[in-house]
Amino acid sequence: MDIVEEKLEDIEIGALLDTVYKRYGYDFRQYNKESLKRRIHTLIEKNNVSTISELQNYVLHDPEWLDKFLLAISVSVTAMFRDPTFYLSLRHKVIPFLRTYPTVRVWVAGCSTGEEAYSMAILLQEEGLLDRSSIYATDMNQTVLKAARDGIFPIARMKEYTDNYLKAGGHQEFSTYYTAAFESIIFNQSLKKNLIFAQHNLATDQSFNEFNLIICRNVMIYFNEMLQRRVFNLLHESLAVLGILALGNRESIKHDPHTIYYEDIDEKERIYKRIS
Repeated sequence: MDIVEEKLEDIEIGALLDTVYKRYGYDFRQYNKESLKRRIHTLIEKNNVSTISELQNYVLHDPEWLDKFLLAISVSVTAMFRDPTFYLSLRHKVIPFLRTYPTVRVWVAGCSTGEEAYSMAILLQEEGLLDRSSIYATDMNQTVLKAARDGIFPIARMKEYTDNYLKAGGHQEFSTYYTAAFESIIFNQSLKKNLIFAQHNLATDQSFNEFNLIICRNVMIYFNEMLQRRVFNLLHESLAVLGILALGNRESIKHDPHTIYYEDIDEKERIYKRIS
């Protein structure tokens, strides 16, 4: 692609993102540029759309195309107990701290289809904290939130999830937490009773509660620097003093102005405590 074509493509993408924001309120304008390009190109190739401008027209006039766009652009790579050493660190270094509170509020930001939220519910149940905990799991995408609320997942992934669970220090047979039927599993209702799934857009929405633990992993790597600063500020506003902030293994608070308010709990796993 030559310079002229690249500039035209940037104009088309800018117009598409402006359309999505003005028509529907979803703001992707500060997402990482190269990541957006890759996802948009994948979307138009899979759907035999000729140009980005044609895609813009579909999205503007057809809500079903908005759903396709959101699914393509939203980051939904997830798994139960993904990165088991992270959950092992939560068990050993964060759970003892959470035990000191009469009630515990947890926010799983960017929860996608819910695997991380259910992982937290299992961990808290095994550590005797689920009954006095509330887990708020949010995402901007209503389609993935519906899947999360249903708690139904492919049975083909249970071997991977079981391996992760055991590496994360799981105490029981992982199969005790779900019921299998045909090619799917559904998680037990006991895990869902303190789970609240809700729509929330990190790019545009405000703080909605104060939390003892915020988990926002592998989300901000898709944002540009300006949006990262906004989200860090939102997370900071939402975290109680002495609360715990957990980020992804490619993310760090070290280069954000808020770093002075935090100390390391586990730098390798990107877990921090707010000290003021």
